[in-house]
Amino acid sequence: METGAQQTRRSLCIGLLAHVDAGKTSITEQLLYRSGAIRSPGRVDSGTAQTDQLGVERRRGISVRAAEAGFCRGDTRIHLIDTPGHVDFAGEVERCLAALDGVVLVISAMEGVQPQTRLIWQALERMGIPTLLFLNKIDRAGASVERTLDEVRALLSPRLLVAAEGIDVGTDEAAVRPLIPHELDTLWEDALSAAAEYSPEAEEAFFAGEPVERETLTGWLREGVAARQLFPVLLGSAKTGAGMEELLDGLCWWLPAGEQGPEAPLSGVVYRVTHDTMGRGAHLRLFGGTLQNRDTLTRPDGTPAGKVSQIRRFQGAKAADLGSLSAGEIGVVYGTDLKVGEVVGQDPGRPACQLAVPVLTVRAFPPDPAELPALAAALSQLTDEDPLLQLCWVREKGELHLNITGVIQLEVLTELLAERYGLEVRFSRPSVLYRETPASAATGRAVYLSPKPCWAIVELAVEPLPPGSGIRFQSAIKGGTLPYQYQNHVAQSLPGALEQGLMGWPVTDAAFTLTDGQSHHVHTHPLDFFVATPMAVMDALEKAGTTLLEPMLRVTLSAGEDLLGRVVGDMLAMRGSFDTPVIRDGSFTMEAILPVSTSLDYPVQFRSMTRGEGSWFSAFDGYQPCPPELGATLPRRTPDPRDREKWILYRRGAIRDGGGGIT
Repeated sequence: METGAQQTRRSLCIGLLAHVDAGKTSITEQLLYRSGAIRSPGRVDSGTAQTDQLGVERRRGISVRAAEAGFCRGDTRIHLIDTPGHVDFAGEVERCLAALDGVVLVISAMEGVQPQTRLIWQALERMGIPTLLFLNKIDRAGASVERTLDEVRALLSPRLLVAAEGIDVGTDEAAVRPLIPHELDTLWEDALSAAAEYSPEAEEAFFAGEPVERETLTGWLREGVAARQLFPVLLGSAKTGAGMEELLDGLCWWLPAGEQGPEAPLSGVVYRVTHDTMGRGAHLRLFGGTLQNRDTLTRPDGTPAGKVSQIRRFQGAKAADLGSLSAGEIGVVYGTDLKVGEVVGQDPGRPACQLAVPVLTVRAFPPDPAELPALAAALSQLTDEDPLLQLCWVREKGELHLNITGVIQLEVLTELLAERYGLEVRFSRPSVLYRETPASAATGRAVYLSPKPCWAIVELAVEPLPPGSGIRFQSAIKGGTLPYQYQNHVAQSLPGALEQGLMGWPVTDAAFTLTDGQSHHVHTHPLDFFVATPMAVMDALEKAGTTLLEPMLRVTLSAGEDLLGRVVGDMLAMRGSFDTPVIRDGSFTMEAILPVSTSLDYPVQFRSMTRGEGSWFSAFDGYQPCPPELGATLPRRTPDPRDREKWILYRRGAIRDGGGGIT
């Protein structure tokens, strides 16, 4: 493994993304092997893959955590991140996207474009990440490059440039002949035509029939890839190794580097947090500047993040001490309190993306109540690694609550707790996570003047926002009305105040505006606005009323045509809506929108109904209003701010009734 002192001229951070079972991890093994990083490629099914290090991954043959590996090709150092493909672990993919220069999107030449492929593509579009397409499994019977390309053009993008040719596709002898850059001349007209779609200079040359220098055309093509105006297509087989050399070359030839250089100001993003024998490690992608041991890190707003005690780089389970990290590289930094998604130094300006949304909640129980603190500590650490779990420990009630994206996640958590911490756990049946949104506009007010010493007055206006908007906050008053220090306290306390609305569920899709406020130069305590703000929020929500929202799933399923009538009946019984089924070769495919609450057990029923031969894929599709009589309320974990006296006593530490620390 290279150390920080043995740097190559160019660094690339590349992610491998795909629908589950498309072959990402096997491709990683081939790339490591053919680049000389390992002596022989491991196998997923035998548990010898470099990037599948968890016991649960080796036993199940699937990736549940992102993993890094690195190798060199020519003058380029490639940092590769292998991500999970199962939708229950899409949060891992989401967290890694901000660190990437480019992506290899793997598509099976047998199954074609699958639902998760489309979700990933939408995320890549939103974030503007350059993408190289790789059609895997061309050696399998039934594989078809042309059919898969037709699906890609129809479902993802028509702006493709096929840079390799398959030979004997669908047989064990399948091979690959590269076309670009090795034989660019044979695709000259196609390449120039593709570049003409986004480059005015290329368009002019194309219609004028003028000769174009190879170097000029190459520059146009690469510019198109960097701007997501062009998507090169390579193909091969991770099983036989066909096309792997071409993929190695393609990574370096097509995908742009994103580093700003070592002389640029320090800039980086944390895309993972893990715990190992060295302690808590923040996986950092550095875009600009240089980082060394004992450097003190700060966030963009100047708040300290800790002093670097050590910098390491992982190759599967093996780690090497670096001592320093340069722009373009990734490494694991110890000694800081940085969280997933946080930025160090200057903000690189990477847009956010959401691939995973927890729609279920469960309680965790140890077999022995005496082990509750140990289980809480372990789950707290796992929540540090996966913030979507959102552990809530209600200490007085001895309750541990977790949010999850799917039931497979529970099985993996059970194995992780046993493997890493030696703890047994039992989970309750998952229940649905509802949301609330304001039903109308209203203004709430809180006057907190007693018991002394205290002085805080807060007035907040609330109005509903369109679905998917989240929470917005702004202040309409000047510092002369309320000092900006206290206005910031209102903004900081707002998220916590919205964790439980009128019905006990988190509040979303709402805009809050601070319209008035008062403090006192003697009597105001620094924490007074953290007490008053939740009271003003609940007063506003009570006047506005809230609408209960339920999570919805977008489902893609297929089964034998003889089951169509039964499935349609099931969809209607679950309050679902669906598109006209597509019938082909004795089978049907259907897309439907279903409430999570009614469809939670249906995948098991569907597998039984189809004798395991049907396919089912579901992903979060937003929230919709829920009939009040079909929804649920959630008991409050802390006193209700509308119960003024009890709330003030609770926040001032005089009582601990009904509440608990949130970890």
